[in-house]
Amino acid sequence: MTFIEKIKKRAQSSPKKLVLPEGTDSRILEAARILVDEKLVSDMYVLGNKQEIYDLSKSLHLSLDNINIEEPGDKAYFEEYINEYYTLRKAKGETIEQARENMRLPIYWGAMMVRKKRADAMVAGAITSTANVLRASLKIVKTAPGTKVASSCFVMSHEDPDWGCNGQLIFSDCGTIPSPDAEQLSEIAITAAGSCRKYLGVEPVVALLSYSTKGSAQHAAIDKVREALAIIKEKAPDLIVDGELQADAALVPEVAAYKAPDSPVKGKANVLVFPDLGAGNIGYKLVQRLARVEAYGPLLQGFSHPLSDLSRGCTVQDVVIISVLTLLDASKQ
Repeated sequence: MTFIEKIKKRAQSSPKKLVLPEGTDSRILEAARILVDEKLVSDMYVLGNKQEIYDLSKSLHLSLDNINIEEPGDKAYFEEYINEYYTLRKAKGETIEQARENMRLPIYWGAMMVRKKRADAMVAGAITSTANVLRASLKIVKTAPGTKVASSCFVMSHEDPDWGCNGQLIFSDCGTIPSPDAEQLSEIAITAAGSCRKYLGVEPVVALLSYSTKGSAQHAAIDKVREALAIIKEKAPDLIVDGELQADAALVPEVAAYKAPDSPVKGKANVLVFPDLGAGNIGYKLVQRLARVEAYGPLLQGFSHPLSDLSRGCTVQDVVIISVLTLLDASKQ
């Protein structure tokens, strides 16, 4: 059974409610149809102008059976959502008029549906920038208690089972925080460990990556990784984690035995935490393209409810898979 088959089976065993805010995009509508037909969701909500969505479905020859089409500004919820948003944001200087304007936007409406528990998870980003997905999510859904920053991860899936967990690894953060400090890096590592449990179903083995292994070089950037490790050990003492480690010492037991013989990771990491966004984003794209590894994400982490951000170049199958992974997060919560 492939990784995708496994996660679909897990989602089918405990289906949840999903909202897709970008319903006027054909990829989203086609993905919604697949998710419903394969019984991967209990309820499917697609947002947008109703007439546009109906017209699009006709042009695609796509049935909307068992898909709930909802237009932001729906009278049944509009005033409730405006008041909730205003309560959340008035201390930040936003007015009731701004609340009314924002709650007509599908991405804000979808985030509010998640906050109000009408939906268990939201997946967006096919036609919305990452910045706007994050902005709406941070304003409305907010980060989980005890978590100060939201970050992201990718599930990297390789056909060779010797890497990570049967060929799957978590890469983080590859899409959100440009230059995390030590505190933020520690939170990225801890939330990525949680993502490993949710998406891969195994205990995490976390490597804090660097261009140095256990003191082989000295620089402020390396000091940051060491400081992050100290914070992690205080916050999550039971987590198997080590750093700073070069990628080969994190992934190859023979190299680890030579470079870091006392490391608890032992060259068997299934979670790779990059020191900054540049390294993470470049790293995942190189692995994806040169090694022909599937990259599923970015999956947002650190929020109080499950959310994911699609690439604007996503395919229908990308939307389906990211939705299924996000729904697994909802099942765990």
